[in-house]
Amino acid sequence: MPMHDWTRVSAGTYHDFHNSWLIHLKEALNEGALPDDYYAMTDQRVDIAEPDVVTYHAGANGSHGRGTAVLEMTPRVKYQTQPLLKLAKPRRPERRITIRHISGHQIVAIIEIVSPSNKDRRGHVRRFAEKVAGFLHAGVHVLMIDPFPPTANDPAGMHASIWRQFDRKRYTPTEGQPLTMAAYCWDGYDPTAYIEPYAVGDALTAMPLFLNRKRYIDTPLELSYGQAYAGMPAFWRNVIETQPV
Repeated sequence: MPMHDWTRVSAGTYHDFHNSWLIHLKEALNEGALPDDYYAMTDQRVDIAEPDVVTYHAGANGSHGRGTAVLEMTPRVKYQTQPLLKLAKPRRPERRITIRHISGHQIVAIIEIVSPSNKDRRGHVRRFAEKVAGFLHAGVHVLMIDPFPPTANDPAGMHASIWRQFDRKRYTPTEGQPLTMAAYCWDGYDPTAYIEPYAVGDALTAMPLFLNRKRYIDTPLELSYGQAYAGMPAFWRNVIETQPV
């Protein structure tokens, strides 16, 4: 299932798809993609942000789910980077490293899928980037998926806006691949970014979702994306798939 051009439909139409994708992604994570001692939920409010998909750690035995491959090798993405020209680190807030759900389960990872409303104003871009940076500073790993090209408000894309929170050296999007997926692994002091640039028409790579500094799973993005797209109204699928004259 290739990535589609979501700029061809209204924000409301994409929002409907976005919600469906989150549900199918949550189901794929809970039905075997995650180890048995982790689970995913949607639309959870946490201290400093409202993430799309939240993964909670519910135990410490390291068991695996049905068919789950928890990997420790380097993820197979096009680029890996760490901050080089580091920004001065802000004073950290009090003990945000232990953000918890009401059940007491510790959040270890978050999936954020960018929406048009995240890019429609510079302030919204800044808020999104600061939200991701805040989770990382709190010790929470983040997977960010940006299915929209750069705008005047994020001229180098959403990953560049996020990375600017950590590194003065600016990220430049790959020519011909303006969309970006990035997995951020926090080591306690700095993030490592695993970056996969892509374009409309490209298949979705199974991006890493880090559970701790060394272990990750391959996130079932393409499967859940295809399930969500198949459930869209035929009218809107036709709008997306019809080639412009």
